[in-house]
Amino acid sequence: MFDEKSRYQNAGTYPCTDRRGRVVTVTGTPEASRETLRGYHLRIQGQRLDHMSYRYLNNSAGFWRICELNDVMLAEALSEASEIAIPEK
Repeated sequence: MFDEKSRYQNAGTYPCTDRRGRVVTVTGTPEASRETLRGYHLRIQGQRLDHMSYRYLNNSAGFWRICELNDVMLAEALSEASEIAIPEK
């Protein structure tokens, strides 16, 4: 269901009842990764996080690792940051 590089690959699933009473399958929350700081990227206006992720991590879908290291839940939270912490590859 998930790409092999996804943090949800081994998170597992379980049934849950939603507000309407339907039983749906949900994915568990993966454990927080322990990222090592590689350095900082000085962001230029308009730069996208997936492009930075590809540049530094060789994986455009790995933007979540940058988010976790910067202690934000959503990539949009870094859209105005001038300095972004980058994890080791």
